[in-house]
Amino acid sequence: MNFDAVQQYMRDQRIDAWLVYDFRGNNPVLAALLPGKRWTTRRVLLMIPARGEPRLLIHHIDSGQFKGCTVAHDLYLSWQDLRAWIARHLEGVGRVAMEYAPGGSLPVVGIADAGTVELVRSFGADVVTSANLIQVSVAVWSAEAVKGHAIASAKCADIMQSAWALIRSNLASKTPINERQVQAHIEGRFKSEGLETADAPIVGVNGHAGDPHFEVSQTDSSLIKPGDWVLIDLWARLPGEENIFSDITWVGFAGRDVPARHRAVFNAVKAARDAGVACAQKGWSDKRPVQGWQVDEASREQIVKAGFGDGIRHRTGHSLSAGPKVHGMGVNIDNLETHDTRELLPGVGFTIEPGAYFPDFGVRLEIDMYVDPAKGPVITSCVQDDIVLLA
Repeated sequence: MNFDAVQQYMRDQRIDAWLVYDFRGNNPVLAALLPGKRWTTRRVLLMIPARGEPRLLIHHIDSGQFKGCTVAHDLYLSWQDLRAWIARHLEGVGRVAMEYAPGGSLPVVGIADAGTVELVRSFGADVVTSANLIQVSVAVWSAEAVKGHAIASAKCADIMQSAWALIRSNLASKTPINERQVQAHIEGRFKSEGLETADAPIVGVNGHAGDPHFEVSQTDSSLIKPGDWVLIDLWARLPGEENIFSDITWVGFAGRDVPARHRAVFNAVKAARDAGVACAQKGWSDKRPVQGWQVDEASREQIVKAGFGDGIRHRTGHSLSAGPKVHGMGVNIDNLETHDTRELLPGVGFTIEPGAYFPDFGVRLEIDMYVDPAKGPVITSCVQDDIVLLA
């Protein structure tokens, strides 16, 4: 990996070094910085100075796992060796970044254990969070990832519409159709379109749509009948961990006359989504740094103002970045579960997916965004502007 961008960011932020600590593969940041599947049994350290060449510390027994790694490395055997290496590389270092979040504010970043942070501090270093360093180094989309995401987004939009068409056709012909059948249709389309996903899409009817993480039953799925409310959440990408997921959620009604409460909740969630987008884009146009928590606040406020705040169950959005999971390693749109002070930096991506959930139905409207270095935050997925009518 080229470390030039993150080292420049470190210099700009007056961070002298970044110490990436991993024990038995517990730190996904190390895996992202040094791609390649590795099975380690001992502690591994990667020191990235603001100036100069990075260096690894690897235990003798794990050295074979790093064959082919281009970063220079040292080997250690004892804990005394490890401490001496840290002391040597922290000499003259004032501020060192680690996977640490002050006060446990960002659990996704708080990976280094308290004892290791204490050890580093014992050598006189001031430990600061690596939250934005992670963004700059591993959450920024490559040019190829931007193109791949656009392809996946177009395919996912088409697959979403095909799922609604399937439901509409079956209802019109009075042919029974259930959640699992729609889910299987989506999975089949993923395969035929050359997309991959680690998890099954969500198809939730009525009260199931009120569960943000509903799992479709493989043996006893609910039928979709006239008058039902349906939520579909699907996500997929081009094959390969260097690619970015398209992650979208739409809702529909199996009829023509949408109940007033369903319509009111939909309108509130739509307003929340659009307010989140506007907040992100206005910050860019005003040349004002925008943090994840600010977008979340702007979005959720719309649901609360509409009187549906009791239906909020989650933050407004999550990071989209390369790697094995749909939830990436960059900024989350969150001031509910955490106070995410990471900035919407150029080159990062995220979802905007406000929702309101109740015992009989739920609404989530999910879109994807990318901070184009020239244009600022842009929407990269399809956008639902009205309830899908299925009759």
